[in-house]
This record gives sequence, structure tokens and C-alpha cells, in this order.
Amino acid sequence: MRTEPVGFGEQLSGSGRVQQLHAVEDDDRHDAGRVGIAGIVIPDTPLVREVTEFIRDAENDLLFDHSRRVFLFGVLHGRRLGLEPDRELLYVGAMFHDIGLTERYRGSARRFEVDGADAARDFLLERGFDEADAEKVWLGIALHTTPEVPEYLQPEIALVAAGVKTDVVGVGLDDLSAEAIAAVTAAHPRPDFKNRILAAFNDGMKHRPESTYGTMNADVLQHFNPTFVRQDFVDVILNNPWPE
Repeated sequence: MRTEPVGFGEQLSGSGRVQQLHAVEDDDRHDAGRVGIAGIVIPDTPLVREVTEFIRDAENDLLFDHSRRVFLFGVLHGRRLGLEPDRELLYVGAMFHDIGLTERYRGSARRFEVDGADAARDFLLERGFDEADAEKVWLGIALHTTPEVPEYLQPEIALVAAGVKTDVVGVGLDDLSAEAIAAVTAAHPRPDFKNRILAAFNDGMKHRPESTYGTMNADVLQHFNPTFVRQDFVDVILNNPWPE
């Protein structure tokens, strides 16, 4: 467990930083003959191919391209910070992180993040991955909309959140090169992304408004539905069954 964040601006010192940086770079150097995106080669493994096919079938272009950008931006931030995630696990977390917004979860009353986290964990366990790896992916997805927590956890968790923050709200864009950003968005374009992702959030959560309590997701429902009333934490305390 970290007591310092792995978020933007973290400095690692000594030989540990050098070893981590070399390990991250070697992931791409060892596939030097393959064409990458912004210098990143997406792992060509049975798991990654199966995840890509599964998410391609489950999500529309908006969410699929967003998820791929989340992975790529996450790797770029990891490289910058000297972090060495398991690329397969990071890919699973990035690709599954928004599946809870899709049609198959329109009957769910839970937070969409938990639906996606459970789906990814089950996907991994069914294919023989161990509980510890599945738990990392679960946490990365479940916490990707929770501010200021993921960056204190393992790279596979922290870098999903970092990729999401960069693609959705622009946090960390200034830390990436213009060339890298251009390469990522050329491979996975984001036309009218701001409006389209907000609409996707609303479509995926409007049937379960109670799940947005205490989260930024309530902002989305209020934006699209002026009659939506967010639950207030102070009111919950003052009106609970305790006499005082």
C-alpha cells in the first residue's frame, strides 16, 4: 500500500526508477517490428485479443475508442512516471471500465462502475487468472470515477484512472507530447466527444438515479433532467432515525 500517490508529478529516485523505466520501455522495444500507437504496442496475447473482440461486440464506437485511448494514455502516463503496470491487466481494466453503461446493464440498480468491475473480474477468473490479478482490475474499474484515491494504489489501478481523467476531463494533457496525443487520437478519434460521452453517461445511469448518490455522476443526471433531485448528505444525517 502506498502512502504517496503515483499520480501526476511523482518522482521516483535512485536505481529503482531506472529499472522501472527500462522495464516499461522494454515492453515496446521487444515488439519493435510491430506498428505501435504513440510508441506503444498493444500486447498481442490471447487475452488481449479476446478482450478486444468482446468489448468490440459489447460497445459502440464511442465507448470502444474511448476505452482504447484510456489504455494508451494510461501507458503514456506510466512511462512518464516510471511505473511498470502489467500491460494485460491494464488493458482489461481500460477496456471494461465503461461496459456498465451499455444496454446489457439497463436493468441494473448498482453503480455502473461496479457492474463493469464485476464483469472484468469474472472474465479473468473464468480464464484462469488468479484472484489477486482480478482484484487489481476490479479496483481499477470500480474506483475510476473516485477522485484522489486510485493514485495511491497499484499501477494497474492508478493508470486506468489517469487515462480516464486525461480523456474525459483533460487532466494530464499538458504532461504528454503533442505528437503522442495526435497519434492516439488519430488511431481512435474523438468527434464531438464531450457531448457524446455525457449522453452515454446519462443513458447508462438515468434508470438508476439512486446509484449516483455521493458521486460526480449526479451532476450528469441533473444536467440532462432539471427535475432530478440529488440526495443531500446533510439531509440524510439530519433526517435519519437517530433522535440526535
